[in-house]
Amino acid sequence: MRQLIMNPGSTSTKIAVFENENSIFETTLRHSNEELGKYAKVADQFEFRKNLIIEALKENNIALNSLDAAVGRGGLLKPIEGGTYAVNDKLVEDLKANKNGEHASNLGGLIARSIGDEAGIPSFIVDPVVVDELEDVARISGHPDFERISIWHALNQKAVARRAAAEKFGKKYEEMNFVVAHLGGGISVGAHKKGRAIDVNNALNGEGPFSPERSGSLPAEQLVKACFSGKYTEAEIKKMIVGKGGLSAFLGTNNAKEVSDRAAAGDGKAKLIYEAMAYQVAKAIGEYAVVLDGEVDAILITGGIAYDKNFVGMIEKKVKFIADVIPYPGEDELLALAQGGLRVLNKEESAKEYK
Repeated sequence: MRQLIMNPGSTSTKIAVFENENSIFETTLRHSNEELGKYAKVADQFEFRKNLIIEALKENNIALNSLDAAVGRGGLLKPIEGGTYAVNDKLVEDLKANKNGEHASNLGGLIARSIGDEAGIPSFIVDPVVVDELEDVARISGHPDFERISIWHALNQKAVARRAAAEKFGKKYEEMNFVVAHLGGGISVGAHKKGRAIDVNNALNGEGPFSPERSGSLPAEQLVKACFSGKYTEAEIKKMIVGKGGLSAFLGTNNAKEVSDRAAAGDGKAKLIYEAMAYQVAKAIGEYAVVLDGEVDAILITGGIAYDKNFVGMIEKKVKFIADVIPYPGEDELLALAQGGLRVLNKEESAKEYK
């Protein structure tokens, strides 16, 4: 099975062609500020990005009629359960309208549908960031005006959980209980029970551990005082929570490798903050182990920061009493998208309908 895989980001579009689970072509199309500055909205970039993808395929002698499916990164849709979704008219309508937020990933489904229709092949999205499988009790915060929201690294967390279930246990994801921690620009920790993420921190809007550029959970009263102090605009407060929080706020960089190197070279502040980030991840893993009633088959550590064995070691020291820690460094989102499409093409599961 040959699939075209597309993952649009804010300044680039990653594309690949997979034959089954093997990438036979892969490239990253970079987009300058000048190129993207012509467009008022992300949705307006549709033709520009699609044409670049078509050109790249032609230059590499990949014909559209050689493809079996087109798969795009899922965007900011309404909350849905995990899985592979056929890109239907309703899904396209919601992505175009930016009903649930504007992000480059919204273009993934739109371009997949357009190319798929032209080639006469199905188009899919897989496990978007809005995957919501929270149990009702997990939605309750401390006040009825504030409901907990599920926004997290669903694509990579679920791909890693499927991989660990098969490789380490010879079982299906739907048979396992995992705590999965994704360590990247944002950090999400999820409790996966028999194929569903029944609780996870909102890794975008201010929950859980701080990360290289996000503040995570903050003391509520102090945050309220900052909001009404007159020192900050609403936009500045939001940037404090996402973009300029975490390592960036403490140390002036969102590069975890740089912080690790500074700590190793004797920078006491860098060492303390880096240890604090690992400490908070470990606390969150313990929290989500409780959600699973302590019945945890393994703790999976993934994302870019998982390449740092020292950081993973700091976490493992605190949580190894719960279950074995298995690192899966990096995040191969293109492969995860291809695997999602392949499961449907191979009839291992049916494509879900977005309603």
